[in-house]
Amino acid sequence: MVDPMTSAIIFQHVSKSFGDVRALDDVSFDAPTGSVTVLLGPNGAGKTTTVRLTTGAMLCDFGAIQVLGLNPLTKGDEIRSRVGVVPPKPAFYDQLTGWENLQFAATIFESDDVHARSAAERFGIDHALNQEVGGYSTGMRTRLALARAVIHDPEVLMLDEPTAGLDPESARAVLELIREMAGKGRTIVMCTHLLHEAEGIADQVVLMDEGTVRAAGEPSSLARKYMADPIVIIDAEDRASLGFVDELDGVLGSRWDGGLHVVIDREDRVPDLVIELVKRGVRPTRIEPLTPTLEDLYFEMQRAHRESV
Repeated sequence: MVDPMTSAIIFQHVSKSFGDVRALDDVSFDAPTGSVTVLLGPNGAGKTTTVRLTTGAMLCDFGAIQVLGLNPLTKGDEIRSRVGVVPPKPAFYDQLTGWENLQFAATIFESDDVHARSAAERFGIDHALNQEVGGYSTGMRTRLALARAVIHDPEVLMLDEPTAGLDPESARAVLELIREMAGKGRTIVMCTHLLHEAEGIADQVVLMDEGTVRAAGEPSSLARKYMADPIVIIDAEDRASLGFVDELDGVLGSRWDGGLHVVIDREDRVPDLVIELVKRGVRPTRIEPLTPTLEDLYFEMQRAHRESV
């Protein structure tokens, strides 16, 4: 049983259908308090539906959801007052200025103009606050949505494809916000299909596809589970001197790719490998265990699922 005291969001066997289309099918996962949980998957995987169910904007057909210890079925208003959301296509009052939109949000969330101005400055939208939002570009609308989402210092921040349409500088500001808020004990849930965005910020990855959770856990734990054998990269002043490596105990194979990628049967073989290189007179310039990227992990998890079906 997941502890609601340590998990800000808990999904237990949640399903949601739209007519004959099953958007979510028996989805279970939790987002630990103060962590960054990345819902990773292709478009149509069920990520946006998950966000809407979390805030109570939509209700599930089956299963149970808890957000900050509250049930969205009965406490949706309280949940929304403590959660910030950036949807993929944020809606505004286009005839109002950016500042008027922020002031309206500040009133709803019982915040003030100081917080509204600070939020606008954080995302570089303060120079355009006197313009009508209907004239904003896609990137400016996203930045305004980000400012609106944090105006009340939410305990949980839900980001659905938050960098869509943003320039690199603004996209970096989003990722810095995620790290900053998580450092303050806030809980972040980010939906994305862009693997590089989740790299380095995800405390937990929830791989979604076709409305189901394929795998969930810390990236390092998932890597140990799905990445078949460890790899160490070796290079040397004289590359020809590495020709014997495939004959060593525990070496399953090797290939050249900017260095000799040596597949070994277990990680603790590395010290023995180093000793053997030195004994044979090799002058290594690089001995580095290969840390799989989130992209490596994603495709390996997808491959493992296909083979299990």
